[in-house]
Amino acid sequence: MAIATGFYTGYIPRCPGTWGTLVAFPLHLALIQLPSTYYYSALLAILLLAIITAGMAEKIVDYADPGLVVIDEIIGMLIGLIAVPLSPLAFVVAFILFRFFDILKPFPVGWLDKHLHGGTGIVLDDVMAGIYTLACMQGLIALGLIS
Repeated sequence: MAIATGFYTGYIPRCPGTWGTLVAFPLHLALIQLPSTYYYSALLAILLLAIITAGMAEKIVDYADPGLVVIDEIIGMLIGLIAVPLSPLAFVVAFILFRFFDILKPFPVGWLDKHLHGGTGIVLDDVMAGIYTLACMQGLIALGLIS
């Protein structure tokens, strides 16, 4: 439960997904110290761990996609932060974009959320929101709007 709830940030009563998203930032700062092969391997390991622990937590609390599970927001935000400059502006923009996509759930985020179940369903919609964030951030970087 510690992992699934983002080291218990998922238990914060108001906006647990937002608090869980914030957990990704110090984790990202630690992961980017790794060589790229290890960095991407760590992201894959976190993704698999997210799917497993989210599914286990769902069974423990006996509730589908419980709000206290925030490991999905953590891995989604970590994906959105790939190759993002270490600047406060970049981090704020990435955070806003990720929460936007996670909350509004544009296709296929919403489809994944409604049609997949268990740990996979809990995590993959946030992974897609992270991919949208990644694409937007890389576009903003390419345009020179984020550095």
